[in-house]
Amino acid sequence: MEKRDYYEVLGVSKNASKEEIKKAYRKQALKYHPDKNPGDKKAEEHFKEAAEAYEVLSNDEKKARYDRFGHAGMGNAGGGFGGGMTMEDIFSSFGDIFGDAFGGFGAFGGSRRSGRRTNKGSNLRVKVKLTLREIAEGAEKKIKVTKYDTCESCGGTGAADSNSMSTCTTCRGSGHVTRITNTMLGQMQTTSVCPTCGGEGKTISKKCPVCYGEGIVQKEDIIKINIPAGVGKGMQMNVSGKGNAARRGGVHGDLLVVIDEEEHPDLIREGNDLIYNLFISIPDAVLGTHVEVPTVENNVKIKIDPGTQPGKILRLRGKGLPEVNGYGRGDLLVNVNVWIPQNITREEARIIEKFKESSSFTPKPDKNDKSFFERMRGYFE
Repeated sequence: MEKRDYYEVLGVSKNASKEEIKKAYRKQALKYHPDKNPGDKKAEEHFKEAAEAYEVLSNDEKKARYDRFGHAGMGNAGGGFGGGMTMEDIFSSFGDIFGDAFGGFGAFGGSRRSGRRTNKGSNLRVKVKLTLREIAEGAEKKIKVTKYDTCESCGGTGAADSNSMSTCTTCRGSGHVTRITNTMLGQMQTTSVCPTCGGEGKTISKKCPVCYGEGIVQKEDIIKINIPAGVGKGMQMNVSGKGNAARRGGVHGDLLVVIDEEEHPDLIREGNDLIYNLFISIPDAVLGTHVEVPTVENNVKIKIDPGTQPGKILRLRGKGLPEVNGYGRGDLLVNVNVWIPQNITREEARIIEKFKESSSFTPKPDKNDKSFFERMRGYFE
């Protein structure tokens, strides 16, 4: 199903402030909260959709990428960008948004009503270098990373066996402790993370001999990602859930893929347009000819008209790079240069002298002609 625009999901404009975005998200989240709509799968999807929109629009960097590239600027392993949030992700990241509207924390399935802390693994960052052809066509890449993953021996619990893990006696499995103190203003109640279990609700008497009680081990992993066509240097994809595993269970971090470009031997990228500097001889410029020029896929033959002037730009429409959101494609701009030899023979010099005597070879500059840089600027504006 095609994703809706994040601004449309939250019902805000592109110029909305952070506070307006937060207020709009809270309104949507409370409307579609699972506790308020038990068993309603459609409401649950709206709830996730709103959380995903808020996760992007509340972050300045992600919002800037989204405003520039749309959904394609956010990234995940399946080729789309920004999705894949689970309920655990949502309540782990945005639980404070709900306040006390649902019994202390906006919980789902009891995962947060207990106040138990949910760990999240750290993110990983890698750089992927692409050729212009891969950028033009999109690419599937397999990336080898060293990361922390869930310990298979203990299943991520950190305990040697099931008998080695028990409910924390201090917080009784809730992950937090509540204290009531008497003040001159009356009784005050404070809640804090359980000092015994660190908010996990469980204690371990015998640690796993493989991960030493951490629940995670370091290993190498091969991650496959689909990179859409049209990406640019410096653009960052977010592959959800492919980062480091969390200590003793919880939510995996993300894999942040930074795009880099390999320099093409002939073509220069300018946005979605490509520039090729073509050099032709004086006779070819005068008489005209046919030449081959490179594109990202193959070579194409173009016509050089007789009398072509140095600096003339030939536009090959649709021979550039695609837009990252899938709409439109740039052009190939062929900048024609006339090659002037620096060393010539005596015979060639005599021929050139004869050219000078002909009125056809007397310079007749066009006063309305623009400079190369002015003409190039006009193509990109």
